[in-house]
Amino acid sequence: MTTPRVSFEFFPPQTLDASFRLWETAQVLAPLKPSFVSVTYGAGGTTRKLTHEAVTTIGRNYGLNVAAHLTCVDATRAETMEIVEAYAEAGVREIVALRGDAPKGATRFTPHPEGFASSVELIEALADDGRFTIRCGAYPEPHPDAADAGADVRWLKRKCEAGATSAITQFFFEAETFFRFRDAAEKAGVKAKIIPGILPIQSWAGAKRFAQRCGTSVPAWIEEAFAAATRDGREELLATALCTELCDDLLQGGVEDLHFYTLNRPGLTRDVCHALGVTPTPALEKVA
Repeated sequence: MTTPRVSFEFFPPQTLDASFRLWETAQVLAPLKPSFVSVTYGAGGTTRKLTHEAVTTIGRNYGLNVAAHLTCVDATRAETMEIVEAYAEAGVREIVALRGDAPKGATRFTPHPEGFASSVELIEALADDGRFTIRCGAYPEPHPDAADAGADVRWLKRKCEAGATSAITQFFFEAETFFRFRDAAEKAGVKAKIIPGILPIQSWAGAKRFAQRCGTSVPAWIEEAFAAATRDGREELLATALCTELCDDLLQGGVEDLHFYTLNRPGLTRDVCHALGVTPTPALEKVA
């Protein structure tokens, strides 16, 4: 099995304790030499300032290639491009361009009257700017707003044609889900690399809530496995085994890159990476 390239997603802290957890996560995972790390926006774009601070601090203190998330939510085009300029001035060279979720209290995304109407428009503007590598989102299972079963592939193709050079998927629980989407995208003419998004299950109850919000299906066999593991007190062992097996299945199917949603809790992600052969590079000893 080929050792994969890995990348990690963090989210910006909103409390002092959360700040310590983010810095610990970066410190634990940085030695694995990720190809990049990304930093999210909060729901509805509520953490723009915190995201910018986290992006610049991680890049400066840990020497990591940081991809900053950017969304279209509740901002004019001018305001969004001001954020882009601030990222560029901070040395950021990669952006994950997303439409973004609806603001708190809203049920559906509604574009700002003077803002970008979609991730495609945002990607076009970033491509015209010319200073960034652009990544986008992809949905191997129907996005909650998808018009039909093929909509997510069509949107991905449009995003790549607009200038995105790779896509990171929403998480899923079975490798076949990813392979079906990858094959459909390739058949539709998508040339960009599609990187599977992996969610190590820190909490099964939490993972199910995430799944419900984003339209990820929950296989019955995983539900049953966690019910048994909870009775036996082996949730963490099961989570590590399932995540490692999922990643191994993906690698066996030709995947070369894995993107982990860490939830700012590094232990499980680190353990899975180690099981896949992604380990810290030992320092060279000085010759006496």
